[in-house]
Amino acid sequence: MLVRKMKIAISSQLPGGLEVLVDPRFGRCMCFTIFDSETGNIDVISNAAAESFSGAGIQAAQLVANSGATIVLTGNLGPNAFTALQQLGIAAYPGVFGATVKAAIDQYLAGTLTPTTGPTAGAKSGMGGGGRGGGRGAGRGRGGGGRGGGGRNW
Repeated sequence: MLVRKMKIAISSQLPGGLEVLVDPRFGRCMCFTIFDSETGNIDVISNAAAESFSGAGIQAAQLVANSGATIVLTGNLGPNAFTALQQLGIAAYPGVFGATVKAAIDQYLAGTLTPTTGPTAGAKSGMGGGGRGGGRGAGRGRGGGGRGGGGRNW
């Protein structure tokens, strides 16, 4: 199979590389594994946008563009990430779940992945719910205090 020269960015779990799983989140993945089809080289770049309060998808898209990648393989893409990638001329292939980075690359090269024509997740969907804190703070500080305090601090 003739492979044209390209770089592919794959949203990856830590520590990145061919044997880790594809991270289903694009903007908030911890790193990207960059595969160069011409040389076979692999680079791993940290995704500083993963911890951003907002705009992670846009920042991650710019990071991918700066790496020279023209293809993205990932699980899901939010609307801002999709738009940013589109504006940067980067084709996105979402829907990769439960596969290693190597398997995702093989799927792409075999032509079994389909490029997206729109976002595949809602805005802020990669942030994680975190849940609601259920603690009630029932402790009743009954410290005796110094200097003969002995009073109750309710």
